[in-house]
Amino acid sequence: MLWLRLCPRRCLTRMSGAQKRLRAMVRIGTHDGSFHCDEALACFLLRQLPEYREAEIVRSRNAKLLAACDVVVDVGGEYVPERHRYDHHQRTFSESMYSLQPENPWVTKLSSAGLVFFHFGKRILSTLLGKEEGDPQLPALYNKMYENFIEEIDAIDNGISQHDGESRYALTTNLSSRVGYLNPPWNEEEQDTEAGFRKAMELVGTEFLDRLQFFHKSWLPARTLVEEAIRKRYEEDPSGEILVMARGGCPWKEHLFNLEKELKVEKPIKFVLYVDQSGQWRGPRGRQ
Repeated sequence: MLWLRLCPRRCLTRMSGAQKRLRAMVRIGTHDGSFHCDEALACFLLRQLPEYREAEIVRSRNAKLLAACDVVVDVGGEYVPERHRYDHHQRTFSESMYSLQPENPWVTKLSSAGLVFFHFGKRILSTLLGKEEGDPQLPALYNKMYENFIEEIDAIDNGISQHDGESRYALTTNLSSRVGYLNPPWNEEEQDTEAGFRKAMELVGTEFLDRLQFFHKSWLPARTLVEEAIRKRYEEDPSGEILVMARGGCPWKEHLFNLEKELKVEKPIKFVLYVDQSGQWRGPRGRQ
């Protein structure tokens, strides 16, 4: 089960005096005023780690207050991971997952969410899933979570469109838009963004955990099943062109195309046989 760690107040009554003093010393800094999806997610992600689990979120642009924080995201004008400073607004910043680690294929400019995920993502996933950091399943989940959750937030925050040219219609229900709607109306006298930011952290946290749960419980087992079938394909037929799925109902197409590349399958797989939900055999590949 994935636990949503958002508000440290729930744990205060059980904390010793020493723990309270420690908690008071741990701070995550970000900017005040209007908030966005990337820093809300960055703060949520950091809160999933033991060292930041009870951290206070300091929202300010005051340089002295931010200097006293253990980690600062989306503000401060510097990207210095050695000091846990993760801003992306400086003119000189152009980092992507690829530029920071060339084996990654993604070239989208990172936001504070992407920076935190790059530096802490594998630890966060291992903590949430109760796995060792060296677990062989983590790299696939890490890549999937970036490509199918974090990258969109990075791109939207940096104003990067999915395509060239004019859009045919507007997308206004994505996660970044929904976070934006939590800001107070421009014409409201009381511009208190604190309550909205807490709601934003809860929203992005729930979405992140739900997506991770799906990939861990559904997407990953399907990938494992397809990989096993690929590795055993010569046991089914000496040609190596026939894939026999051990179970029906498994979404296999995406995994097959990706794993053919990853496993460097030279001879193309032409047929996929599996039992459908009614107990009937289905195939060949690419046909209904």
